[in-house]
Amino acid sequence: MELRQLAYFVAVAEERNFTRAAARLHISQSGVSAQIRRLESEVGAELFDRTARSVTLTPAGEAALGHARAALAAAGAVGRSVGELTGLIRGRLTVGMVAGCTVTPFFDGLAAFHRAHPGVELRLLEDNSDRLIEAVRTGGVDLALVGTAALELEGLDTWTVISERLVVAVPHDHALARCRRVTLREAAAHPLVCMPPGTGLRTVLDGVCAEQGVEPRIALQAGAAEAVAALARRGLGVAVLSESMAAACQDGLTVRLIDDVRAPALLALVRRRTGDPAVRALSVHCRGAFTGAAGPVAVDAPATPGGP
Repeated sequence: MELRQLAYFVAVAEERNFTRAAARLHISQSGVSAQIRRLESEVGAELFDRTARSVTLTPAGEAALGHARAALAAAGAVGRSVGELTGLIRGRLTVGMVAGCTVTPFFDGLAAFHRAHPGVELRLLEDNSDRLIEAVRTGGVDLALVGTAALELEGLDTWTVISERLVVAVPHDHALARCRRVTLREAAAHPLVCMPPGTGLRTVLDGVCAEQGVEPRIALQAGAAEAVAALARRGLGVAVLSESMAAACQDGLTVRLIDDVRAPALLALVRRRTGDPAVRALSVHCRGAFTGAAGPVAVDAPATPGGP
């Protein structure tokens, strides 16, 4: 059994596709398939179910995945420990980012880290927040920018970088545009356009609706704020966004705070509590980028114990 085979196995498991895994690894698909077959032969069990349209792990694959990641992490730690002694940081980090993100300080933080540590390869993964948080917990992602409704996430170091209230955005001739104040119940009397389940903003919306006994009619869902606003602009529903989302795409729309919703939508940097110097350095650069950012962005102390 070779570390290379374990790396291929983890890549296919994370990508759920041999072609995408091969592209990520910069080798041919046939090469990945051959090494996975060899690994399966060595362990005496099939690791993937190849009958579905997407590749899924078998029970044996599920059992092996954590151990494979641990073996790769241990091997990487050998090089990192030597690098720390010589002042070098090397390796590869997977950075998660909520889909549709346009928060430029995060990109600035990644760029600053890359300049300071060119020996570290960065891989960017976009997904919804719930899946990214779980990937950070299981070690598939090293650090992620996620939307959340909670100041603390169990088992993770969490830094809130944006905390904003929910707003509605409607065309200028919409009935709600004439209201100086809009309540959640008034907004929910209309079809809503919002982010999909698994996003931080949707978690906040669903939570406050449950608290107030409001049953929203979700007309349409979109993963990017621009798409939500565009749908509302065309009269397909009342957009529910955060303040900065609405400010970035409010042309042709009237924006109103949801007056009786105080629970904020949060954007946060999350990572496992780890001694990995590369992850710590990346955390420092990303938090530093938000600290120096203009506008309604504030960096809090870690909401959970720990820190870089």
